Amino acid sequence: MTDQVDNWHKLARYDTNMQGELHANLLRNNGITVSLQPLSAMPGMNSGVVLWIQDTELAQAQRILNSIDTDAATAPYEMFDESVEATPNDTLNAKTDDYNGGNL
Repeated sequence: MTDQVDNWHKLARYDTNMQGELHANLLRNNGITVSLQPLSAMPGMNSGVVLWIQDTELAQAQRILNSIDTDAATAPYEMFDESVEATPNDTLNAKTDDYNGGNL
């Protein structure tokens, strides 16, 4: 019988609780046991969190976290890029009230 207390390894540290919980849930959804250690003793403080993983699941957890595509995370916001200007045909004309050139 092994002592399970000594079989935990620090996997990652996150600056916000939300980041840590998001990644912990991703690992849990993949069948990995995760323990969260808040970096503040005060409840409600958003001071970050450390993820701890059992040694038998450490390599798999590292592969999962390394496979996260961080570049695609900003893709939905590209549609708000101000460098792309709309043409008059793409905008709603308040006087005609539709996209059909005023033909209602």
